Amino acid sequence: MYDPKSPKAEEFISHEEVLATLEYADKNKNNTGLIDEIIAKAKLRKGLSHREASVLLACEIPEKNEEIFELARQIKDDFYGNRVVLFAPLYLSNYCVNGCVYCPYHKKNRHIPRKKMTQEEIRREVIALQDMGHKRIAIESGEDPVNNPIEYILESIDTIYSTKHKNGSIRRVNVNIAATTVENYKKLKEAGIGTYVLFQETYNKESYERLHPTGPKHDYAYHTEAMDRAMQGGIDDVGLGVLFGLENYRYEFAALLMHAEHLEAVFGVGPHTISVPRVRPADDIDPSAFGNAVSDDIFAKIVACIRVSVPYTGIIVSTRENKETRERLLGLGVSQISGGSKTSVGGYYNPEPEDEDSAQFEVNDRRTLDEVVKWLMELGYVPSFCTACYRAGRTGDRFMSLCKNMQIHNFCHPNALMTLKEYLEDYAKPETKAVGEALIQKELSRIPSDRIRKLTEENLVKIGNGLRDFRF
Repeated sequence: MYDPKSPKAEEFISHEEVLATLEYADKNKNNTGLIDEIIAKAKLRKGLSHREASVLLACEIPEKNEEIFELARQIKDDFYGNRVVLFAPLYLSNYCVNGCVYCPYHKKNRHIPRKKMTQEEIRREVIALQDMGHKRIAIESGEDPVNNPIEYILESIDTIYSTKHKNGSIRRVNVNIAATTVENYKKLKEAGIGTYVLFQETYNKESYERLHPTGPKHDYAYHTEAMDRAMQGGIDDVGLGVLFGLENYRYEFAALLMHAEHLEAVFGVGPHTISVPRVRPADDIDPSAFGNAVSDDIFAKIVACIRVSVPYTGIIVSTRENKETRERLLGLGVSQISGGSKTSVGGYYNPEPEDEDSAQFEVNDRRTLDEVVKWLMELGYVPSFCTACYRAGRTGDRFMSLCKNMQIHNFCHPNALMTLKEYLEDYAKPETKAVGEALIQKELSRIPSDRIRKLTEENLVKIGNGLRDFRF
Protein backbone atom coordinates (compact mmCIF):
# COMPACT_ATOMS: atom_id res chain seq x y z
CA MET A 1 0.00 0.00 0.00
CA TYR A 2 1.32 3.44 -0.94
CA ASP A 3 1.50 5.80 2.03
CA PRO A 4 3.83 8.84 1.87
CA LYS A 5 3.56 9.24 5.67
CA SER A 6 4.56 5.67 6.44
CA PRO A 7 7.92 5.04 8.14
CA LYS A 8 8.32 1.86 6.04
CA ALA A 9 10.38 2.09 2.86
CA GLU A 10 8.18 -0.26 0.86
CA GLU A 11 5.14 1.87 1.64
CA PHE A 12 6.48 5.37 0.98
CA ILE A 13 8.35 4.00 -2.08
CA SER A 14 5.62 1.62 -3.20
CA HIS A 15 6.64 -0.56 -6.14
CA GLU A 16 2.99 -0.89 -7.18
CA GLU A 17 2.52 2.88 -7.09
CA VAL A 18 5.62 3.42 -9.24
CA LEU A 19 4.34 0.92 -11.83
CA ALA A 20 0.89 2.53 -11.79
CA THR A 21 2.54 5.92 -12.23
CA LEU A 22 4.51 4.75 -15.26
CA GLU A 23 1.36 3.25 -16.78
CA TYR A 24 -0.50 6.53 -16.18
CA ALA A 25 2.34 8.49 -17.79
CA ASP A 26 2.39 6.21 -20.83
CA LYS A 27 -1.34 6.66 -21.33
CA ASN A 28 -1.07 10.45 -21.10
CA LYS A 29 2.30 11.23 -22.71
CA ASN A 30 0.49 12.77 -25.71
CA ASN A 31 -2.51 14.13 -23.81
CA THR A 32 -2.09 17.80 -24.67
CA GLY A 33 -4.87 18.98 -22.38
CA LEU A 34 -3.50 17.21 -19.32
CA ILE A 35 0.07 18.24 -20.10
CA ASP A 36 -1.03 21.87 -20.37
CA GLU A 37 -2.74 21.57 -16.98
CA ILE A 38 0.40 20.13 -15.40
CA ILE A 39 2.62 22.81 -16.92
CA ALA A 40 0.19 25.48 -15.69
CA LYS A 41 0.42 24.01 -12.19
CA ALA A 42 4.22 23.92 -12.40
CA LYS A 43 4.20 27.63 -13.28
CA LEU A 44 2.80 28.32 -9.80
CA ARG A 45 6.24 27.34 -8.45
CA LYS A 46 4.72 25.04 -5.81
CA GLY A 47 5.94 21.76 -7.30
CA LEU A 48 4.33 18.71 -8.84
CA SER A 49 3.38 15.25 -7.64
CA HIS A 50 5.37 12.25 -8.82
CA ARG A 51 2.53 11.29 -11.18
CA GLU A 52 2.28 14.73 -12.73
CA ALA A 53 6.02 14.96 -13.14
CA SER A 54 6.17 11.51 -14.70
CA VAL A 55 3.72 12.60 -17.38
CA LEU A 56 6.01 15.50 -18.26
CA LEU A 57 9.03 13.21 -18.37
CA ALA A 58 7.21 10.83 -20.71
CA CYS A 59 5.82 13.61 -22.90
CA GLU A 60 6.63 13.13 -26.61
CA ILE A 61 5.27 16.44 -27.94
CA PRO A 62 8.26 18.56 -29.04
CA GLU A 63 6.70 21.95 -28.42
CA LYS A 64 5.55 20.91 -24.94
CA ASN A 65 9.03 19.65 -24.12
CA GLU A 66 10.39 23.06 -25.09
CA GLU A 67 7.87 24.63 -22.70
CA ILE A 68 9.14 22.34 -19.94
CA PHE A 69 12.76 23.31 -20.63
CA GLU A 70 11.94 27.02 -20.71
CA LEU A 71 9.96 26.75 -17.47
CA ALA A 72 12.88 24.93 -15.83
CA ARG A 73 15.15 27.84 -16.79
CA GLN A 74 12.70 30.37 -15.36
CA ILE A 75 12.20 28.46 -12.10
CA LYS A 76 15.95 28.00 -11.62
CA ASP A 77 16.36 31.77 -12.00
CA ASP A 78 13.44 32.53 -9.65
CA PHE A 79 14.76 30.36 -6.84
CA TYR A 80 18.54 30.38 -7.31
CA GLY A 81 19.24 33.23 -9.70
CA ASN A 82 22.46 32.97 -11.67
CA ARG A 83 24.47 31.66 -8.72
CA VAL A 84 26.29 28.33 -8.92
CA VAL A 85 27.63 26.86 -5.67
CA LEU A 86 31.03 25.16 -5.90
CA PHE A 87 32.37 22.28 -3.82
CA ALA A 88 34.80 19.37 -3.96
CA PRO A 89 34.65 15.77 -2.73
CA LEU A 90 37.23 14.51 -0.25
CA TYR A 91 37.67 10.74 -0.11
CA LEU A 92 38.88 9.63 3.30
CA SER A 93 39.03 5.87 2.83
CA ASN A 94 38.08 3.25 0.25
CA TYR A 95 37.97 0.31 2.63
CA CYS A 96 34.52 -1.23 2.24
CA VAL A 97 32.74 -4.42 3.30
CA ASN A 98 29.89 -4.17 0.79
CA GLY A 99 29.54 -6.05 -2.48
CA CYS A 100 28.05 -3.27 -4.66
CA VAL A 101 28.55 -4.47 -8.24
CA TYR A 102 28.74 -0.96 -9.77
CA CYS A 103 31.47 0.37 -7.42
CA PRO A 104 35.19 -0.52 -7.55
CA TYR A 105 35.36 -0.32 -3.75
CA HIS A 106 33.40 -3.58 -3.45
CA LYS A 107 34.95 -6.08 -1.08
CA LYS A 108 35.85 -8.68 -3.72
CA ASN A 109 38.00 -6.23 -5.69
CA ARG A 110 41.48 -7.45 -4.74
CA HIS A 111 43.56 -5.27 -7.05
CA ILE A 112 42.41 -1.73 -6.26
CA PRO A 113 44.81 -0.16 -3.73
CA ARG A 114 43.10 0.16 -0.36
CA LYS A 115 43.84 3.43 1.39
CA LYS A 116 42.79 5.23 4.54
CA MET A 117 44.11 8.67 5.31
CA THR A 118 45.62 9.54 8.66
CA GLN A 119 44.57 12.82 10.27
CA GLU A 120 47.85 14.40 9.14
CA GLU A 121 47.18 13.27 5.58
CA ILE A 122 43.67 14.72 5.81
CA ARG A 123 45.13 17.99 7.04
CA ARG A 124 47.43 18.11 3.98
CA GLU A 125 44.51 17.38 1.67
CA VAL A 126 42.46 20.15 3.26
CA ILE A 127 45.28 22.65 2.82
CA ALA A 128 45.55 21.63 -0.83
CA LEU A 129 41.80 22.20 -1.25
CA GLN A 130 42.01 25.54 0.55
CA ASP A 131 44.89 26.60 -1.68
CA MET A 132 42.65 25.91 -4.67
CA GLY A 133 40.00 28.19 -3.15
CA HIS A 134 37.43 25.72 -1.86
CA LYS A 135 35.30 26.54 1.19
CA ARG A 136 32.83 23.64 1.02
CA ILE A 137 33.64 19.94 0.72
CA ALA A 138 31.77 16.65 0.78
CA ILE A 139 33.56 13.84 2.60
CA GLU A 140 33.21 10.32 1.25
CA SER A 141 34.11 6.97 2.72
CA GLY A 142 33.50 3.29 2.11
CA GLU A 143 31.46 1.36 4.66
CA ASP A 144 33.76 -0.55 6.98
CA PRO A 145 33.00 -0.61 10.72
CA VAL A 146 36.59 -1.58 11.54
CA ASN A 147 38.54 0.78 9.30
CA ASN A 148 35.99 3.61 9.02
CA PRO A 149 34.00 3.72 12.28
CA ILE A 150 31.94 6.78 13.15
CA GLU A 151 34.73 7.90 15.49
CA TYR A 152 37.10 8.14 12.51
CA ILE A 153 34.56 10.20 10.56
CA LEU A 154 34.00 12.56 13.52
CA GLU A 155 37.73 12.99 14.11
CA SER A 156 38.20 13.72 10.41
CA ILE A 157 35.46 16.37 10.48
CA ASP A 158 37.17 18.05 13.43
CA THR A 159 40.50 17.99 11.57
CA ILE A 160 38.91 19.54 8.49
CA TYR A 161 37.23 22.38 10.37
CA SER A 162 40.28 23.14 12.50
CA THR A 163 42.76 23.28 9.60
CA LYS A 164 43.52 26.84 8.51
CA HIS A 165 46.09 27.89 5.92
CA LYS A 166 46.74 31.48 4.85
CA ASN A 167 43.23 32.90 4.26
CA GLY A 168 41.77 29.44 3.66
CA SER A 169 39.18 27.60 5.70
CA ILE A 170 36.62 24.91 5.06
CA ARG A 171 33.37 26.42 6.30
CA ARG A 172 30.94 23.61 5.48
CA VAL A 173 31.51 19.85 5.55
CA ASN A 174 28.81 17.79 3.91
CA VAL A 175 28.91 14.08 4.65
CA ASN A 176 28.26 11.19 2.29
CA ILE A 177 28.70 8.02 4.31
CA ALA A 178 26.73 4.81 4.68
CA ALA A 179 23.33 4.63 6.35
CA THR A 180 23.73 4.57 10.12
CA THR A 181 21.84 4.88 13.40
CA VAL A 182 19.93 7.79 14.91
CA GLU A 183 22.60 8.04 17.60
CA ASN A 184 25.35 8.34 15.01
CA TYR A 185 23.37 10.98 13.10
CA LYS A 186 23.13 12.93 16.35
CA LYS A 187 26.91 12.76 16.63
CA LEU A 188 27.29 14.04 13.07
CA LYS A 189 24.91 16.88 13.85
CA GLU A 190 26.90 17.79 16.95
CA ALA A 191 30.08 17.75 14.83
CA GLY A 192 28.61 20.59 12.78
CA ILE A 193 28.05 18.94 9.43
CA GLY A 194 26.16 20.70 6.66
CA THR A 195 24.09 18.30 4.55
CA TYR A 196 23.92 14.54 5.02
CA VAL A 197 23.96 13.00 1.56
CA LEU A 198 23.11 9.41 0.70
CA PHE A 199 22.45 8.10 -2.79
CA GLN A 200 19.79 5.46 -3.09
CA GLU A 201 21.54 4.04 -6.18
CA THR A 202 18.22 2.42 -7.20
CA TYR A 203 14.75 2.50 -5.65
CA ASN A 204 13.70 -0.77 -7.28
CA LYS A 205 13.94 -3.21 -4.36
CA GLU A 206 14.54 -6.30 -6.49
CA SER A 207 17.28 -4.55 -8.49
CA TYR A 208 18.69 -3.01 -5.31
CA GLU A 209 19.18 -6.38 -3.64
CA ARG A 210 20.74 -7.83 -6.79
CA LEU A 211 23.14 -4.89 -7.13
CA HIS A 212 24.05 -5.10 -3.42
CA PRO A 213 24.42 -8.87 -2.96
CA THR A 214 26.50 -8.77 0.22
CA GLY A 215 27.29 -6.49 3.12
CA PRO A 216 25.14 -4.25 5.32
CA LYS A 217 24.07 -2.17 2.32
CA HIS A 218 22.10 -5.20 1.09
CA ASP A 219 19.32 -4.20 3.51
CA TYR A 220 17.00 -2.14 1.28
CA ALA A 221 14.73 -0.89 4.04
CA TYR A 222 17.55 0.18 6.36
CA HIS A 223 19.22 2.11 3.55
CA THR A 224 16.05 3.71 2.18
CA GLU A 225 14.85 4.78 5.63
CA ALA A 226 18.21 6.42 6.46
CA MET A 227 16.96 9.96 5.82
CA ASP A 228 14.20 9.46 8.38
CA ARG A 229 16.78 8.49 10.98
CA ALA A 230 18.99 11.42 9.99
CA MET A 231 16.04 13.80 10.48
CA GLN A 232 15.25 12.15 13.82
CA GLY A 233 18.89 12.70 14.77
CA GLY A 234 18.54 16.42 14.18
CA ILE A 235 20.03 16.69 10.68
CA ASP A 236 17.48 18.82 8.84
CA ASP A 237 19.42 19.24 5.58
CA VAL A 238 19.56 15.97 3.66
CA GLY A 239 20.50 15.19 0.08
CA LEU A 240 18.93 12.52 -2.11
CA GLY A 241 20.20 10.97 -5.34
CA VAL A 242 20.02 7.95 -7.59
CA LEU A 243 22.71 6.49 -9.84
CA PHE A 244 21.14 6.75 -13.25
CA GLY A 245 21.96 3.83 -15.50
CA LEU A 246 21.41 1.02 -13.01
CA GLU A 247 17.63 0.75 -13.49
CA ASN A 248 14.94 2.20 -15.77
CA TYR A 249 15.29 5.98 -15.46
CA ARG A 250 11.54 6.62 -15.35
CA TYR A 251 11.17 4.23 -12.42
CA GLU A 252 13.97 6.00 -10.56
CA PHE A 253 12.57 9.46 -11.34
CA ALA A 254 9.11 8.65 -9.98
CA ALA A 255 10.51 6.97 -6.85
CA LEU A 256 12.94 9.82 -6.22
CA LEU A 257 10.06 12.31 -6.19
CA MET A 258 8.07 9.97 -3.94
CA HIS A 259 10.98 10.05 -1.49
CA ALA A 260 10.92 13.86 -1.56
CA GLU A 261 7.15 13.78 -0.96
CA HIS A 262 7.67 11.43 1.98
CA LEU A 263 10.14 13.79 3.66
CA GLU A 264 7.76 16.70 3.15
CA ALA A 265 4.82 14.71 4.48
CA VAL A 266 6.59 13.44 7.61
CA PHE A 267 9.06 16.19 8.48
CA GLY A 268 7.74 19.22 6.60
CA VAL A 269 11.12 19.59 4.89
CA GLY A 270 12.01 18.15 1.50
CA PRO A 271 15.52 17.33 0.30
CA HIS A 272 18.03 20.17 0.50
CA THR A 273 19.70 18.74 -2.59
CA ILE A 274 19.11 16.14 -5.28
CA SER A 275 22.11 14.66 -7.08
CA VAL A 276 21.92 13.15 -10.55
CA PRO A 277 25.03 11.01 -11.13
CA ARG A 278 25.26 8.61 -14.06
CA VAL A 279 27.22 5.34 -13.94
CA ARG A 280 30.82 5.92 -15.00
CA PRO A 281 33.70 3.55 -15.86
CA ALA A 282 36.01 2.67 -13.00
CA ASP A 283 38.43 -0.03 -11.93
CA ASP A 284 36.72 -3.33 -12.99
CA ILE A 285 33.41 -1.50 -13.66
CA ASP A 286 31.85 -1.37 -17.17
CA PRO A 287 28.70 0.83 -17.29
CA SER A 288 27.38 -0.99 -20.38
CA ALA A 289 26.93 -4.12 -18.27
CA PHE A 290 23.86 -2.58 -16.61
CA GLY A 291 21.88 -1.99 -19.82
CA ASN A 292 20.05 1.13 -18.66
CA ALA A 293 22.26 3.90 -20.01
CA VAL A 294 20.66 7.36 -20.04
CA SER A 295 21.34 9.46 -23.14
CA ASP A 296 22.38 13.10 -22.88
CA ASP A 297 18.98 14.27 -24.15
CA ILE A 298 17.06 12.17 -21.65
CA PHE A 299 19.45 13.25 -18.91
CA ALA A 300 18.73 16.90 -19.70
CA LYS A 301 14.99 16.25 -19.53
CA ILE A 302 15.34 14.47 -16.18
CA VAL A 303 17.07 17.54 -14.73
CA ALA A 304 14.47 19.91 -16.18
CA CYS A 305 11.60 17.82 -14.81
CA ILE A 306 13.20 17.65 -11.35
CA ARG A 307 13.57 21.42 -11.38
CA VAL A 308 9.90 22.12 -12.21
CA SER A 309 8.71 19.39 -9.82
CA VAL A 310 10.88 20.21 -6.79
CA PRO A 311 11.61 23.90 -7.41
CA TYR A 312 13.18 24.56 -3.99
CA THR A 313 15.86 21.86 -4.08
CA GLY A 314 19.48 22.34 -5.05
CA ILE A 315 20.37 20.11 -8.00
CA ILE A 316 23.94 18.81 -8.09
CA VAL A 317 25.95 17.56 -11.06
CA SER A 318 29.54 16.46 -10.49
CA THR A 319 32.67 16.10 -12.58
CA ARG A 320 31.34 12.72 -13.70
CA GLU A 321 29.91 14.81 -16.54
CA ASN A 322 31.95 16.65 -19.14
CA LYS A 323 32.07 20.40 -19.72
CA GLU A 324 29.45 20.40 -22.47
CA THR A 325 26.93 18.38 -20.48
CA ARG A 326 27.43 20.49 -17.37
CA GLU A 327 26.93 23.68 -19.34
CA ARG A 328 23.67 22.36 -20.76
CA LEU A 329 22.39 21.24 -17.37
CA LEU A 330 23.25 24.55 -15.69
CA GLY A 331 20.66 26.15 -17.93
CA LEU A 332 18.01 23.61 -16.98
CA GLY A 333 18.14 23.68 -13.22
CA VAL A 334 21.51 22.61 -11.81
CA SER A 335 22.61 24.92 -8.98
CA GLN A 336 25.67 23.17 -7.53
CA ILE A 337 28.72 21.66 -9.23
CA SER A 338 32.05 20.28 -8.16
CA GLY A 339 35.29 21.67 -9.53
CA GLY A 340 38.89 20.49 -9.64
CA SER A 341 37.72 17.18 -8.18
CA LYS A 342 39.69 14.07 -7.33
CA THR A 343 37.80 10.86 -6.60
CA SER A 344 40.78 8.98 -5.19
CA VAL A 345 41.91 8.77 -1.59
CA GLY A 346 44.52 11.48 -1.08
CA GLY A 347 44.50 12.82 -4.62
CA TYR A 348 44.79 16.56 -3.97
CA TYR A 349 48.06 16.97 -2.08
CA ASN A 350 49.97 14.38 -4.08
CA PRO A 351 48.34 13.00 -7.26
CA GLU A 352 48.43 9.22 -7.47
CA PRO A 353 50.61 7.26 -9.88
CA GLU A 354 48.52 5.36 -12.45
CA ASP A 355 49.38 2.00 -10.91
CA GLU A 356 48.04 3.15 -7.54
CA ASP A 357 44.71 4.49 -8.77
CA SER A 358 42.12 4.40 -5.95
CA ALA A 359 39.50 6.52 -7.75
CA GLN A 360 35.86 5.60 -7.30
CA PHE A 361 35.01 6.65 -10.87
CA GLU A 362 36.52 8.38 -13.87
CA VAL A 363 36.34 12.16 -13.88
CA ASN A 364 35.10 13.61 -17.18
CA ASP A 365 35.68 17.28 -16.39
CA ARG A 366 39.35 17.56 -15.45
CA ARG A 367 39.64 21.34 -15.44
CA THR A 368 41.13 23.17 -12.48
CA LEU A 369 38.88 25.08 -10.11
CA ASP A 370 40.16 28.35 -11.55
CA GLU A 371 39.26 27.23 -15.06
CA VAL A 372 35.78 26.27 -13.88
CA VAL A 373 35.29 29.59 -12.09
CA LYS A 374 36.35 31.59 -15.15
CA TRP A 375 34.13 29.48 -17.42
CA LEU A 376 31.10 30.02 -15.18
CA MET A 377 31.62 33.77 -15.10
CA GLU A 378 32.02 33.97 -18.86
CA LEU A 379 28.68 32.16 -19.15
CA GLY A 380 27.10 34.83 -16.92
CA TYR A 381 26.94 32.80 -13.70
CA VAL A 382 28.16 33.92 -10.29
CA PRO A 383 30.42 31.23 -8.76
CA SER A 384 29.52 31.03 -5.08
CA PHE A 385 31.60 29.72 -2.20
CA CYS A 386 28.94 30.82 0.28
CA THR A 387 28.20 28.80 3.43
CA ALA A 388 26.30 31.53 5.28
CA CYS A 389 22.91 29.85 5.61
CA TYR A 390 24.41 26.82 7.33
CA ARG A 391 26.43 28.95 9.77
CA ALA A 392 23.56 31.37 10.42
CA GLY A 393 21.17 28.55 11.26
CA ARG A 394 19.11 28.93 8.08
CA THR A 395 18.72 25.19 7.63
CA GLY A 396 15.81 22.80 7.37
CA ASP A 397 12.43 24.51 7.51
CA ARG A 398 14.00 27.96 7.97
CA PHE A 399 15.89 27.63 4.68
CA MET A 400 12.94 26.02 2.91
CA SER A 401 10.56 28.78 3.98
CA LEU A 402 12.86 31.43 2.53
CA CYS A 403 13.57 29.42 -0.58
CA LYS A 404 9.96 28.48 -1.32
CA ASN A 405 8.96 32.13 -0.99
CA MET A 406 11.83 33.04 -3.32
CA GLN A 407 13.38 35.29 -0.65
CA ILE A 408 16.68 33.45 -0.35
CA HIS A 409 18.08 35.81 -3.03
CA ASN A 410 18.22 38.54 -0.38
CA PHE A 411 20.94 36.60 1.42
CA CYS A 412 22.54 34.42 -1.23
CA HIS A 413 23.26 36.94 -3.96
CA PRO A 414 25.33 39.41 -1.88
CA ASN A 415 26.96 36.53 -0.01
CA ALA A 416 27.94 34.92 -3.32
CA LEU A 417 29.54 38.16 -4.49
CA MET A 418 31.53 38.52 -1.29
CA THR A 419 32.83 34.94 -1.38
CA LEU A 420 33.67 35.34 -5.05
CA LYS A 421 35.65 38.46 -4.16
CA GLU A 422 37.58 36.41 -1.58
CA TYR A 423 38.39 33.85 -4.25
CA LEU A 424 39.52 36.52 -6.70
CA GLU A 425 41.80 38.14 -4.13
CA ASP A 426 43.35 34.96 -2.77
CA TYR A 427 43.43 32.34 -5.53
CA ALA A 428 42.42 33.54 -8.98
CA LYS A 429 44.75 33.91 -11.93
CA PRO A 430 45.00 37.50 -13.24
CA GLU A 431 42.71 36.89 -16.22
CA THR A 432 40.13 35.19 -13.99
CA LYS A 433 40.30 38.06 -11.53
CA ALA A 434 39.70 40.61 -14.28
CA VAL A 435 36.59 38.76 -15.46
CA GLY A 436 35.37 38.41 -11.87
CA GLU A 437 35.82 42.05 -10.89
CA ALA A 438 33.77 43.14 -13.90
CA LEU A 439 31.08 40.60 -13.07
CA ILE A 440 30.84 41.75 -9.45
CA GLN A 441 30.33 45.38 -10.50
CA LYS A 442 27.59 44.30 -12.88
CA GLU A 443 25.90 42.07 -10.30
CA LEU A 444 25.84 44.71 -7.55
CA SER A 445 23.08 46.51 -9.45
CA ARG A 446 20.89 43.41 -9.11
CA ILE A 447 20.74 43.69 -5.30
CA PRO A 448 17.29 45.24 -4.75
CA SER A 449 17.86 46.65 -1.26
CA ASP A 450 19.81 49.91 -1.18
CA ARG A 451 20.98 49.13 2.36
CA ILE A 452 22.21 45.62 1.53
CA ARG A 453 23.85 46.86 -1.65
CA LYS A 454 25.72 49.58 0.24
CA LEU A 455 26.85 47.13 2.93
CA THR A 456 27.97 44.69 0.26
CA GLU A 457 29.99 47.38 -1.48
CA GLU A 458 31.62 48.32 1.83
CA ASN A 459 32.43 44.68 2.59
CA LEU A 460 33.91 44.16 -0.87
CA VAL A 461 36.32 47.04 -0.18
CA LYS A 462 37.23 45.48 3.18
CA ILE A 463 37.87 42.12 1.47
CA GLY A 464 40.14 43.91 -1.00
CA ASN A 465 42.01 45.30 2.01
CA GLY A 466 42.60 41.85 3.49
CA LEU A 467 39.61 41.17 5.76
CA ARG A 468 37.57 37.98 5.26
CA ASP A 469 34.32 36.15 6.00
CA PHE A 470 31.53 38.70 5.72
CA ARG A 471 28.00 37.37 5.39
CA PHE A 472 24.36 38.29 5.73
